[in-house]
Parts: sequence; structure tokens; C-alpha cells
Amino acid sequence: MQTKDTELHHAGDHEGMTKGRIWEVFFILLAITLVEFVLALAVPDAAISKLLRNTIYIVLTLVKAFYIIAFFMHLKFEKYTLKLFLILSIIFIIYFIVLMLVEGNYLNTHMNL
Repeated sequence: MQTKDTELHHAGDHEGMTKGRIWEVFFILLAITLVEFVLALAVPDAAISKLLRNTIYIVLTLVKAFYIIAFFMHLKFEKYTLKLFLILSIIFIIYFIVLMLVEGNYLNTHMNL
């Protein structure tokens, strides 16, 4: 009887992930990947600046990461506090990475050993 209750509990946790929803997310990820490939292979370098191209890559990669984390890692179906904790942790880590890059650039520029 306990296994039946456990199965029902797990089925209710992720009821938003149907086969149709999985295919929908798959095709969204496929479309984003195709846009990245077209941008990399079909658009000439002279047609778009390097900064704009890199910005587009970063945005598209972040969108893909969101879909993977939200649906395939089931974070979309978790409680608000867990989401908040994870987002704050990621922001904190990114802040320290940027801080170290700025500090390293300053030391590289001014200490020129």
C-alpha cells in the first residue's frame, strides 16, 4: 500500500510535464539552436558586429538554460523558497566572478609585472 501512495505522490508532483509539454520544450530548444547555427554559419561577419553577435549568443544560451533547468530538471514545479534560494545563490556567484574579473583587470593594468 505504501508504494501505491508513493507513486501517487510522485505523479502529482510533476503533473505539468506531459508528453506534449516535453515535445513543446524540445522544439523551442531546437529552434533556438537553429537560430544560433544560422547566426554562426550563414550570417557574414561584416553584416553584424562582434559585440552584437556575442550578446545574441549569450541571451539565447540563457534562454536555453532556463528551459532546461525549468522543465527537464523540474525546477518550475518546485516551491517558491527553493527557487528563490537557487536564484540568489547564482546571483551571488556571478557577482563574485565579475568582482574577480574587474579586480584582475585592475591588477593587470596597474601592476604590469
